[in-house]
Amino acid sequence: MKRISVLAAVLGLMVGAARAADWPTARGNGERTGNVDGQAGPVNAGKVLWVFESTDQFVGSLSPGENMVFAPALGALQSGAMHALATDAGAPKRELWMKTQPFLKLPTVSAPAVVGGKLYFGDGMHQNESPVLYCLEAVGGRLIWQLSLPGPLIHLEGTPTLAGGRVYLGGGNAGVFCIDPEKLTLDGKDVDAAAVAQIMAAKWKELQDKYEADKKKDPDFAIPPSEDQLPKPAPKMLWQTGSHKQVGDKVWHIDSPVAVSGDNVLVASAYLDDEKMGDRALQCVSAATGAPKWRAELKLNPWAGPTVAGDVAVVGCSSIRFDPQLIPGAKGEIVAINLADGKPKWSKPFAVGGGVVSPVAVAKKLAVFTSTDKKITALNLDDGTLKWEYLGKAPFFGGPAIVGDMVYAADLNGVLQAVNLADGKLSWKLDIGKEAKAPGNVYGSPIVVGGKIYVATCNLEAAA
Repeated sequence: MKRISVLAAVLGLMVGAARAADWPTARGNGERTGNVDGQAGPVNAGKVLWVFESTDQFVGSLSPGENMVFAPALGALQSGAMHALATDAGAPKRELWMKTQPFLKLPTVSAPAVVGGKLYFGDGMHQNESPVLYCLEAVGGRLIWQLSLPGPLIHLEGTPTLAGGRVYLGGGNAGVFCIDPEKLTLDGKDVDAAAVAQIMAAKWKELQDKYEADKKKDPDFAIPPSEDQLPKPAPKMLWQTGSHKQVGDKVWHIDSPVAVSGDNVLVASAYLDDEKMGDRALQCVSAATGAPKWRAELKLNPWAGPTVAGDVAVVGCSSIRFDPQLIPGAKGEIVAINLADGKPKWSKPFAVGGGVVSPVAVAKKLAVFTSTDKKITALNLDDGTLKWEYLGKAPFFGGPAIVGDMVYAADLNGVLQAVNLADGKLSWKLDIGKEAKAPGNVYGSPIVVGGKIYVATCNLEAAA
């Protein structure tokens, strides 16, 4: 087999430190971009500032931290990986830290949430079971806690959402659950996060001291310490709903990120055609207790998940998932559902000529989405009428990011496009693979931080 070449590319016109604020949900906010620092994105075609090459496959979206960016990836033999990369163009060391086997047990496609200097993400894809939700220190990547979720058809593909000091996440057939990230248990005892940090630091020093002593005795047989040797504190589960335990045979299957608005947790649940199970609907439960509020049935699976825009949730739906072979014949739908009662405000059933598999972005009373029929589309949030439509050259799996008056999206062929939010006209485009001299596909979505655009590519089809 040919060595697979994969890269994360960074593009833009403005050079400087990227200071990102908290990134508490999928792709940061309703605009689905990291532009939280007041800087606009590039208005003309930028250049590749730096490239990080890897044999890992960057199939998920990225998340920003303090002068760094986090990239989930598929490693060798379907293992998981999480890369922390410095964003400064002149950084002496691009990769700051990386986690993979044996620390990560399953493939990793979940873009992390980043809040308060901590990283929250899960592992597992559809074919996996019994995933783990991780909380790491953003600087250094040290484990803070982890939560195991045993069971079949349980996996953590969506970005966690943090709100009100709690973590909300869907877990495949585990339904949706809520945890308190500061209340932990260790060896069956309740401990707070500060005490756990001290325990973990002391244990790591003990392991390192033993390693140094072993090297002096017999350097050939001294084994460096591993994070697997550290204690495994776990957070407190506050509530869980939608699993077999709560709803029986009408189990919710949740692979997309959830959205939180006040006391509402919006949960996009799918029906699995192969397994003949699930509930194709947008569910609303109480953020405080998990108690159900309403259910809105959908015609297609809501793989894109919900985006909250004022008093409605906008949901992108698709007849297919992230599978290029299924793009021909794919159908999509966009639905706006009232948060108060779960009734549709408007819907465009099967009006989309392709699947919508990444979250809708909202800004300036527009709902903007990409689809597998090569289009970026803007609808009026008030009534769902068409504002504009842009036709590209290749299908889109990754969703749009809105910054100011510009919409950025990268197609499946790795071409980054910038269109005007007002009318959908192309402003500029850039072939990332050509510029970076490493062709590949874009499955995730771009983010914009500090006036720069960050895009990750993969090359899943590379072969001898």
